[in-house]
Amino acid sequence: MGTHLLEIIYLVASVTFILGLKYLGNPSTARKGNLMAAFGMGLAIFGTIFLYTDAAGNHLKNLPFIFGGLLVGSIVGWIAAKKVQMTAMPEMVSLFNGMGGACAMLISVIEFNHLTSGFSMETYAQGGYSFFSKLPKGQLLTIIIGLVIGSVSFAGSIVAWGKLSGKVKDRSFKLQQFINIGLLLVIVALSSFTIMGSSEETIELFYAVLILSLLYGVLFVMPIGGADMPVVISLLNSFTGVAAASGGFLYDNKVMLIGGVLVGSAGTLLTIVMCKAMNRSLTNVLIGNFGGGAASTASGSTIQGSIKEVTASDAAILMKYAKKVIVVPGYGLAVAQAQHVVHELEEILEKEGVEVKYAIHPVAGRMPGHMNVLLAESNVSYDKLVEMEEINPEFSTTDVVLVVGANDVVNPAAKTDPSSPIYGMPILEVESAAQVIVNKRSMKAGYAGIENELFFKPKTSMLFGDAKKALTQLVSEIKSLG
Repeated sequence: MGTHLLEIIYLVASVTFILGLKYLGNPSTARKGNLMAAFGMGLAIFGTIFLYTDAAGNHLKNLPFIFGGLLVGSIVGWIAAKKVQMTAMPEMVSLFNGMGGACAMLISVIEFNHLTSGFSMETYAQGGYSFFSKLPKGQLLTIIIGLVIGSVSFAGSIVAWGKLSGKVKDRSFKLQQFINIGLLLVIVALSSFTIMGSSEETIELFYAVLILSLLYGVLFVMPIGGADMPVVISLLNSFTGVAAASGGFLYDNKVMLIGGVLVGSAGTLLTIVMCKAMNRSLTNVLIGNFGGGAASTASGSTIQGSIKEVTASDAAILMKYAKKVIVVPGYGLAVAQAQHVVHELEEILEKEGVEVKYAIHPVAGRMPGHMNVLLAESNVSYDKLVEMEEINPEFSTTDVVLVVGANDVVNPAAKTDPSSPIYGMPILEVESAAQVIVNKRSMKAGYAGIENELFFKPKTSMLFGDAKKALTQLVSEIKSLG
């Protein structure tokens, strides 16, 4: 009876995962989808704890450790999620994703030890062959896949967390990509020897694969530049999903398998979307060092020209008497925690009869959907968040575009300069508007490390200063105009 009930619970949980993922596709239903999937996961966990039995009819053991781990993990996760600032959200996502990869890696290590523990001290009398020759190859293959992908995901995500938080710099050295490819081939070769091995060297090979996979995860992410980090986060997320699916195969656990497949496929599709948004192939992202270190800085030529600075008072006049204003949010908005002020600006302008929208670039911020979540936090209406493809035709009929902390996603060099590292990347075509006001702390280059020629356009005015302070002053000026 318990087994059949558990299967029904797994089915219900799987359905909640699928529906949750579907709801996550729309900002207005994303919270509902997240809660639904979380409920399904909780249902699957407790169903497994209380109803699972092995072939001998034994229930799970070590329940105090299991509940202790659940309690500690829940408390830590809850506190981290409640306290994290929106600017640090990408780092937290990378860190949590790394923990998922670490779990898959540890599962493989534990199950390999279980698989080999009965064979290591005995050998065949005939021919001196070890009992390792009798290890189930399919099960060993699943363990190795989970080990390699989980280790790469864990190590890579930790490096991504370090880079996003500013603790780790972009690092590349001569022939690094060739070394990475060579290391990957060595991992594949050793994995094959481990699976097909028939001697006690299988254990040594297994742990060699583990160490090299961790090393590859570090070297894999280290040279990738900042502008490509949204793509890397999506890719590492898909890795963790595949590793979890391997665990589902290993334990013949349907809900774990389905959950891993969903995460892996969603991460892969999101990676493709991110690459398309940047007009770059995944291969170029992984080997191009785009946006990182000296490579990209050197490739951006110095733009000749002058900039025009605008005061908050003049900007307020332009926006108050405009018919249509489009706000382009970027990472600077998140850093300044100015999402609530920009929403207040929107409300004041709408009271004056101004139409206000937000232009959202797919790779604005440090992770996919970063700007959507940031603005949703300040209760910006979802129907005002317009994606790049839909908003670009509207810029030509817009009186004022306010760019807040964005840089590379509005850089015309992506269309006009074949030598630019971002050439070919679809951008928000803000230069088509009648007036462009850019709020930045300074003229410092963006995440891709190159100059932005938009700042030198005749229709562009620079509003320097911290985003929160500058927008607060802008709101006050508009109010004072009566």
